[in-house]
Amino acid sequence: MAGTKKVVEAPVDAVTAEERGRRKVRQGIVVSNKMEKTVVVKIERRVQHPIYGKVVLRTKKFKAHDIIGCDEGDTVEIMETRPISRDKCWRVTQILEKVK
Repeated sequence: MAGTKKVVEAPVDAVTAEERGRRKVRQGIVVSNKMEKTVVVKIERRVQHPIYGKVVLRTKKFKAHDIIGCDEGDTVEIMETRPISRDKCWRVTQILEKVK
């Protein structure tokens, strides 16, 4: 049969690891955990002002899906994912530091 094509399937782990390599990963502090399975994570970054040259803190808040159970003040790592709700397209991958 000259017209048949041989299909080679990649292992599932290799595909997901390659796919996840393209997703954004951020670290931040949990500001609120009052919602069910959702936390608000604050991410700060230092940016140099375009005109004056002074280093300025820029803050952004993300809503992230949380099945681990984070507390306020925890330092967490979040990863970009498919849209889970209207505001949620990030998920908590791990807790880097628990609040004391």
